[in-house]
Amino acid sequence: MDDLLIHKEEINMQMARYGVKFGIYKNGTFKERLFPYDPIPRVISSSDFSLLERGLAQRVDALNMFLTDIYSDKKIIKDNVVPAEFVYRSPGYLAQCEGFTPPKSIYSHISGIDLVLGKDQTWYILEDNLRVPSGASYPLIARSLSRRCSPETFRRNDVMDNRNYGNMLKEVMDNVNTGGINVIFTPGRYNAAYFEHSYLAEQSSAVLAEASDLFVENDYLYYRGNHGTVRVGAIYRRISDEYLDPLCFYPDSLIGIPNLMEAYRAGNVAIINAPGNGVADDKGIYYFVPKIIRYYLDEEPILMNAPTFLPFYEEDMKYTLSNITRLVIKDVAEAGGYGVVFGSELTEEQLDNLKEKIKAEPRRFISQEVIDFQDLPVIDGKTTVMRKADLRAFVLSGSNTRVWPSGLTRFSRNPNSFVVNSSQGGGFKDTWIMFQ
Repeated sequence: MDDLLIHKEEINMQMARYGVKFGIYKNGTFKERLFPYDPIPRVISSSDFSLLERGLAQRVDALNMFLTDIYSDKKIIKDNVVPAEFVYRSPGYLAQCEGFTPPKSIYSHISGIDLVLGKDQTWYILEDNLRVPSGASYPLIARSLSRRCSPETFRRNDVMDNRNYGNMLKEVMDNVNTGGINVIFTPGRYNAAYFEHSYLAEQSSAVLAEASDLFVENDYLYYRGNHGTVRVGAIYRRISDEYLDPLCFYPDSLIGIPNLMEAYRAGNVAIINAPGNGVADDKGIYYFVPKIIRYYLDEEPILMNAPTFLPFYEEDMKYTLSNITRLVIKDVAEAGGYGVVFGSELTEEQLDNLKEKIKAEPRRFISQEVIDFQDLPVIDGKTTVMRKADLRAFVLSGSNTRVWPSGLTRFSRNPNSFVVNSSQGGGFKDTWIMFQ
């Protein structure tokens, strides 16, 4: 690993050259910046990864079954496992997806599951991202550039190769392709993760396309390229549900494809990830995931949720209000580190205001115990400091469910912060999965 530290500046210069950037919207302004990279990798043992593989695949399989059920028979609601209110009032639930099951009953083809390793050596799942999870390209290119700068490091260390992500992604798209080419659909270069869109298109041999390149005719989706028009069989969309199709969702969307949902519902194109997934990664549904696993798989969850309370239930409301100063409160409709409040950081007036909001809208919030998760070493100038870090694991659902032997380790650049999200200014590391 010492060689990587020596080559830190060279690796970062290469990243700048390749445009490894992550955009941030702040005060209504889009600011593009290099995604801060730290050369000290996170190291995960083979035994830990074996546990993660089993637990993550179990979780994603159950969530795919939940989505299939929610948009069809709704047995889990009828059996009183998940309250109807937590489905139909979820911002991610889309009535437009009712009565249609995607190709091969796969809703979440690429799942980004966020975990932390507690100081008690237990892995806790913090969040499920089933809509448009980003981040796989960053450890992928970081590893590639690190190999180029210091090949000896990887000859000396028994690290699982992560260069198969593009092939895994292609297999996922091919598995549900209804006939035609694979497309990665980007809103354009001003999107925060545009680098990723273009890089993954290259890695998976897919076509990178914007809305102006795509059109629907007679319920089929087509790509208009330099060499003529070709049919699209699978589209890996990198825009939010509400902007996908202006004739079905947000009518003012300029980055969507008119009638895309008609082609989708006709079974003529697979959309990756499927519209409507947001109902399953709602932070309110997160509370129920252990029950969802037991209900559909008749298995005990392998990986644990963080201890979570739902003010929707009277007992949990009392606990939340009584212990608010030592809990973290999350707004279920927010993402990217937004809407996260640590009770210990609030004034008495702010606490009173938050309590009133929770009492007025109990469905809107969850509360969680603050997990004291591990710090990882980070290079800061010429010194090494310790910072909080999480892991986004990528689970790909194709002909089977596989966990990529790598992942995006994000760390806080603020010594006093538990918030590591890229959109909040965090940096990233490569994640080494060891053979031994």
